[in-house]
Amino acid sequence: MGKYLGLDKVSRFFEILKQNGGIRASLSKIYRTDELKFGTLIGEDKYGNKYYENKMYFYGRNRWVDYNNKLMLDYDGSQVPAEWFGWLHYKTDVPPNKDPTRVNYPWMADHTENLSGTSGAYMPYSTVPPKIQAWVPPKPKSS
Repeated sequence: MGKYLGLDKVSRFFEILKQNGGIRASLSKIYRTDELKFGTLIGEDKYGNKYYENKMYFYGRNRWVDYNNKLMLDYDGSQVPAEWFGWLHYKTDVPPNKDPTRVNYPWMADHTENLSGTSGAYMPYSTVPPKIQAWVPPKPKSS
């Protein structure tokens, strides 16, 4: 009977509010990510990003990442490490924190985000003189 009256939707709404930390935290999350979801916490990477899954959602939309709160609105997809990227994009069903075959050698480079468009972007230094010289306007003659 409650399903026909839409009470299951109301109970799901309150469950989403509860899992996201209440009304204030839910409004903050809507401001940051434009959506509210609820699911089971699968794991967390060393950067503070949390990964969730809820099989009730459509395939392709049932795994997601909540970026670390210290980033506020300055987050992008390059802040997800490669092992979690594979899990998010269904390359594997085993999350990296539960994968016994995952190797971590000391020579492996640590994950870094893409810094293009920021002050930390890579700018190559050229030792070759420029082939085109900038035009310098002639100085006006003083009379």
